Amino acid sequence: MNSLITPATQLVDRFGRQVRYVRLSVTDRCDFRCVYCMSEKMTFLPRDQVLTLEEIGRIAHVFTELGVEKIRLTGGEPLVRRGVLELVDYIGSLGLRDFAMTTNGSQLPHMAKALKAAGLKRLNVSLDSLDADKFRRITRIGDLNKVLEGIDAAREAGFERIKLNAVVMRGRNDDEVLDLVELARERGLDISFIEEMPLGHISDHTRDETYCSSDDVRDIIETRYSLSPTSTQTAGPSRYYAMADSDSQIGFISPHSHNFCGDCNRVRVTVEGRLLLCLGNEHSVDLKEVLRQYPKDNEPLRQTIIDAMDLKPEKHHFTTDGDVQIVRFMNTTGG
Repeated sequence: MNSLITPATQLVDRFGRQVRYVRLSVTDRCDFRCVYCMSEKMTFLPRDQVLTLEEIGRIAHVFTELGVEKIRLTGGEPLVRRGVLELVDYIGSLGLRDFAMTTNGSQLPHMAKALKAAGLKRLNVSLDSLDADKFRRITRIGDLNKVLEGIDAAREAGFERIKLNAVVMRGRNDDEVLDLVELARERGLDISFIEEMPLGHISDHTRDETYCSSDDVRDIIETRYSLSPTSTQTAGPSRYYAMADSDSQIGFISPHSHNFCGDCNRVRVTVEGRLLLCLGNEHSVDLKEVLRQYPKDNEPLRQTIIDAMDLKPEKHHFTTDGDVQIVRFMNTTGG
């Protein structure tokens, strides 16, 4: 597929960065209510404001024609969307170099095998605590045992790589960093530790109170294991490190302490069809309007995406002092 991509059809922004990676949100709904992601009493989008699975498939198809090599399905929780396996099957047929999904793991016990059979290559599973009570406090309603069962089901299904994602919050779960590393080592998983991103007004805590930098997390890990930088490239923002005695890799996603904007190759499409050019800005284009105005013609959608690259900003401006510049919650942003 990508051998047919010419410079004229590549997605390149004003700063010379080529977009090769798209995150597609398939729903804003979730069966958890994680404290850093959404409000406890969420109001979700009406059905007519949400892209259909067919519309999401059209967007994925056009992006692959424009040189995108990686697509990740996100949410909310993507596996609570009815019919999502049909979408996975369609996108899995597009010839992507990498096709992945971010999930909370709750639905994997009964869906992992079907996802693998449909063409999904990799999974990221969000897991912030190994203490059942603490896990429930962070997720508000999540069942840790079900998530651990889901991780085992994914391992048995034979995915290429499975990675844990842990948002580290000081005073909440920073005391579990080494426990999470041990779980990854024991089960042959990778793990990324993520600095909390200031998206949406939350009531559980102030973000300056819980901010824990990637450097702090790395210092904790190196009390037990020496970390060496690797050359691993996944098209995402993680910077990976290896341990001498394990195949598991440890990644750090550091939007505050080590800004990764300089080589950003990503855009996001929200479930309501907004093409977000940056996680930390509101620069966006309405793709849903184009999709529904031209239901049988992808050329207007294609041109809209190409033109939107000029809106991609040079960098985001996250702060750690509790100031929230972006009012949308992470579940509406899409992973």
